[in-house]
Amino acid sequence: MSKKAFASIDDLKAFVGQDPVFGAPITIDQSMIDAFAGVTGDHQWIHVDEERAAKESPYGSTIAHGLLSLSLITSWYNELFEYPGREMSLNYGFDKIRFIKPVPVNTKMVGGYQIARVEDVKDRVCRVYWKVSVGEPGADKPAIVGDWIMQMSY
Repeated sequence: MSKKAFASIDDLKAFVGQDPVFGAPITIDQSMIDAFAGVTGDHQWIHVDEERAAKESPYGSTIAHGLLSLSLITSWYNELFEYPGREMSLNYGFDKIRFIKPVPVNTKMVGGYQIARVEDVKDRVCRVYWKVSVGEPGADKPAIVGDWIMQMSY
């Protein structure tokens, strides 16, 4: 898959409202969940205790941390887009994140991206407002939706 290139702020603005693009599936397995738990200190049983989750969880298995699933948006973002001529890019934050449904262990997930708007900040600097989603390919609704803001300098 070739990356979508944005060589200027005008290129970003031209992409506003286009259909979303999706990255390649990533399987969230137990080793990924356990590693995330180790980094964040979030060892809640529903994420890391496979035996207990199989017996007591309404999902019948462990589930990924919502923040683990959300953090994968950077992986797909880097897979899908490139910025020739960009001087700098900063994660400016999120306006909204919603965790709509759980992600059971061993689920394949994809990230989706659509530019909602581009705001000029100052000469050669803009904020890009992305509509992002994380979900199973072909599912009726995503597991996560959000509004992600990146600030870029060209």
